[in-house]
Amino acid sequence: MEEINRKTEANNRGTNAKFTPLDNSISNGAGAKQTRIRRRIFSVGFAFLFCVALALPAAAQDANLYFSPSSGSFDINQSFWVSVYVSSADQAINAVSGTISFPQDKLEVVSLSKTGTIFNLWIQEPNFSNDTGVINFEGIVLNPGFTGSTGKIINVSFKTKSAGSATLSFSSGAVLANDGKGTNILAGVSSANFTVSLREITPPPAGTPPAPEISSPTHPDPEKWYSNNNPEFNWKLPQDVIGVSFLFHQKPIADPGPISDGLMESKKFKDVEDGIWYFHIKFQNRKGWGEISHYKIQIDTKPPLPFGIEVKEGEEATNPQPTLIFEAIDETSGIDYYEVKIDQGDPIKIKEKEYKLPIQSLGKHTIIIKAVDWAGNYTLAMTEINIVPIEAPVITDYPKTLLPGSILSIKGKAILETQIKIYYQIDEKEIEIGETKSDKDGNWNFVATKPLEKGIYKIWAVAIDSSGAKSGPSEKVTVQVTPPAFIRIGKLVIDYLTTIITLFVLILILVLGIIWSWRKIIQRRKRLKKEITETEKALYRAFKALKEEIEEQVAKLDGKPGLSEREKKICNNLKEALKISEKFIGKEIEDIEKELK
Repeated sequence: MEEINRKTEANNRGTNAKFTPLDNSISNGAGAKQTRIRRRIFSVGFAFLFCVALALPAAAQDANLYFSPSSGSFDINQSFWVSVYVSSADQAINAVSGTISFPQDKLEVVSLSKTGTIFNLWIQEPNFSNDTGVINFEGIVLNPGFTGSTGKIINVSFKTKSAGSATLSFSSGAVLANDGKGTNILAGVSSANFTVSLREITPPPAGTPPAPEISSPTHPDPEKWYSNNNPEFNWKLPQDVIGVSFLFHQKPIADPGPISDGLMESKKFKDVEDGIWYFHIKFQNRKGWGEISHYKIQIDTKPPLPFGIEVKEGEEATNPQPTLIFEAIDETSGIDYYEVKIDQGDPIKIKEKEYKLPIQSLGKHTIIIKAVDWAGNYTLAMTEINIVPIEAPVITDYPKTLLPGSILSIKGKAILETQIKIYYQIDEKEIEIGETKSDKDGNWNFVATKPLEKGIYKIWAVAIDSSGAKSGPSEKVTVQVTPPAFIRIGKLVIDYLTTIITLFVLILILVLGIIWSWRKIIQRRKRLKKEITETEKALYRAFKALKEEIEEQVAKLDGKPGLSEREKKICNNLKEALKISEKFIGKEIEDIEKELK
């Protein structure tokens, strides 16, 4: 900061090198055919939004249009920049239009720049007329719109023409809210006043160095705020430069003076105070001092001021979505955004100063809000909320037992006209089985849509009112789903135990009957086998005697001489019949013995 005390300001002239002028076709209002068509289309859209805004009731008007800087003193033929801003701290905006008037005998517009603008789309490209002394602009900010106090619209480069007072003012303007209706929330406009002195600034001599190109590794964006208060500036030295003069202070336009600070290509400053600062520099060669460059930086090292959090519904409420109200103030760069952190959840980034929480579970919750300024400094605030339950419902009528496949039906009482959710627990599993609603008297009735399977069920209900507030669970009731303990035959009811005993006795009688019958059969088989054996022996003895008799008679015939042919044939037939009979009787006796085994 020693340069501030050492150097004196010379003639004030120069142009801020940061802004890039628009091309001449835009500056003088003439553009390509495509640009004109697009301008007409969007002008119709903007006009429609503007008419809607006029037709609707006025909303909260909190938007303003203003200039920065709003004052200054300059010499004749001196150039300077003025930025146009919109401020809407409480409501998001999505469109701005305006016409700026300036005294064409005192000032002339050199160029316009859109550097740093909040607009995403231009309905009409910024244009100006030095003949009529007006500047026009119309632009749109896409969703979610813009909220804040420093919404840059355009930058205007002026050059002074004659001595006197020069006032910039808005002859018309509109700021449309991003509310789906195009509500005009413009509350006011500000003007800017500049003084042009009689002293005329003469241009640098021909052949002197051009304005230096300045960069900053610590503060690369002149429109951004930084918490770093040790700025550094860099530039390149042309071969013919023999001197460098620079000045660092808070005036946007200044001449570093004719004293060289040496040949260097960078400069660092330490512990610079918060605020907006400007670095001015020019080069010298054998023909003299050249044009001046001006580089702006913005420093904010202090966090926002401490703030509190108000819970709209109170820190203890049944509403599971309480609304938080808070507002932090940052005296230098302003508040950029807030972060809301609920318990161990991820931070939620918001722009508004009022936030409705997502649905919270019953119990206590810790809320931490971080207010972050445009330089990244932040301040934390914390509060606790306790979500308490509403009155729990009561189950008044329910079946203690049900048959498998039956439909559950229960009744109860609750707060009037609330939603009732029914749950049951079986085998450690909790399942929601349906819902109903209490009537204007608080009565409710629930009938399940699916039958219950066998098991023991613990059933309870939870109430939820229209705001989403929940109750705790009702007292749990137990319903046993099991097969019946009796069967019914006509009008006769027989207990299961009696049925089982009766069946057991019948089975026992049947088994004993089978055993007795089997024993009888075995005894009869034994007697039959004995009789068959005796018959077999008698038959065997009878057949043996018959065989012996036949064999004796055949032998007599065989030994008798002079048998006729007929007698021989009869004798042979007897022998054959004896063999067949013996074989047949033997086989039948063998089969009978097999059946009896």
